[in-house]
Amino acid sequence: MKLQDKVIIVTGGGNGIGRALCRHFAAEGAHAVVVADLEHEPARQVAAELGCRDACVDVALESDVQRLVDETLKEFGRIDLFCSNAGIVVEGDQCAPDRDWQRIWEINVMAHIFAARAVLPSMLARKEGYLLQTVSAAGLLTSIGSAPYAVTKHAALAFAEWLSITYGDCGIKVSALCPQGVKTRMLESACGGESFLLDGALTPEQVAEAVVKGIENEQFLILPHPEVLEYFRRKANDYDRWLRGMRRLQATVQPVKLN
Repeated sequence: MKLQDKVIIVTGGGNGIGRALCRHFAAEGAHAVVVADLEHEPARQVAAELGCRDACVDVALESDVQRLVDETLKEFGRIDLFCSNAGIVVEGDQCAPDRDWQRIWEINVMAHIFAARAVLPSMLARKEGYLLQTVSAAGLLTSIGSAPYAVTKHAALAFAEWLSITYGDCGIKVSALCPQGVKTRMLESACGGESFLLDGALTPEQVAEAVVKGIENEQFLILPHPEVLEYFRRKANDYDRWLRGMRRLQATVQPVKLN
């Protein structure tokens, strides 16, 4: 899909990958880019820079996501691309507090579901539309140190796969963006096992460039770090060997502490 003249929504658009996506979509000649973020001031700044519309949205609230879609449809008549990009990370294992598990589930999984519920009816009526879901390489592989992140990113990828299988013959395109380390606040503030990804981290702009190419080619998996595909193949080819390798990696970057 070409991005020129398209109406696009980007959640988490005020910072990081989302901000870079908004800038690249605008540069590609999008008709409209709606910059949605819970942090309204950064969203306003990006929208002002690009001459776009901003929206204050909590993606964990279905009513907010539905309002975002309804207002965009009322103003522009259609939504061509919905980028469900907002996400968070919390550290912790199986004993992480229930409130942390619930919050990350709402943002990293349910937000994708809320977006699909809201935007698919109009897309299916037109028999065309595109869903881009920012997942993570953690959805294909795993996450060292954060069980909630690993679990929710696997779930997000599973939902993207289901959407593609179910609606791919109805004119709906789906892409799952699965970067490894990206130089954003999320990674730079990481204090756990994922901090080792900083060395090979890409800029948000590099990720956005990969997204533009991936959408043009209508690829399901968009992998800004090409090595992730090789890691994924190794995992599939010999799961037990891959698990042993990941345990060695964990012992290096974040050894398990037993009480």
